[in-house]
Amino acid sequence: MSDFNLSAFSDAIADIAAAAAPATASFATHQHRTATAFHWRDGYFVAAEEAVEAGEEIELTLSSGDKVKAELVGRDPSTGTALLKPTGAPDVPSLAKAGTVRPGHLAIAIGNSDGAVLAAFGTVGEVGPAWRSMRGGTIDRRINLAVNAGGRFEGGPVLDAKGALIGMLLFGPRRRALVMPYETIERAVATLREKGHVARGYLGAGLHPIRNGDTHGAMVMSLDDNGPAKAAGLHLGDIIVSWNGEAVHGPRELIRRLGPDSAGGSVTLGVVRGGERRDVVLTIGEKPLS
Repeated sequence: MSDFNLSAFSDAIADIAAAAAPATASFATHQHRTATAFHWRDGYFVAAEEAVEAGEEIELTLSSGDKVKAELVGRDPSTGTALLKPTGAPDVPSLAKAGTVRPGHLAIAIGNSDGAVLAAFGTVGEVGPAWRSMRGGTIDRRINLAVNAGGRFEGGPVLDAKGALIGMLLFGPRRRALVMPYETIERAVATLREKGHVARGYLGAGLHPIRNGDTHGAMVMSLDDNGPAKAAGLHLGDIIVSWNGEAVHGPRELIRRLGPDSAGGSVTLGVVRGGERRDVVLTIGEKPLS
């Protein structure tokens, strides 16, 4: 590749970052670091849920350097999405939706640090099917990035080579960069705008992983007085070993099944009590707001 083409490629990346910068903002997190938010549409911004603390005052610094107060409209831990509404409806652009994304496609992460634009580029490392998050959210696509982006990029937009929005940058285990896809954010935002929260399934039981010989599962360590587990007849010391006939090996597998689409549904739990196996039918509740 000639120097001219390298220069043109470099300028193209910088131009994409510059065009996206007005849609971004930064804010100080409850952990005293900087994170990014970006304009979704209709004056609403999205950010990484883990970076936003309920009840704390949020001040967004726009790319213009202007500072605006913002209200936390709602948060969805199952998709890592928080929805913010600045006061005064700042005049900032939205980002177009990206098309098909494939492994090897260019990916550009955009951040904001006290109004200054941040940019990092790499590639889409993996595109896979829908998956269930650790907190029970249904994520429409698995998109992992080969992009070296630091903590200030968290919650920022990830763009394709046309400058269109693939999704929001989050960090998974071992700080692995991943994308919360556009369509997943869209669903979360619609619910947060309407209700202020995304319902999550609720058993009303404190659970602990257990391995006792051939028995692997989740032991019931506590029961909420008015929770679904107690109403269904679960007892302290019960070991939950299956969910609708599928084996579960610990609390984490149960939590993953308690997504927003589970509340109100019925499930048959396989339970070991006093060494005997039995089935307990339970109606999943909606997790109370904390």
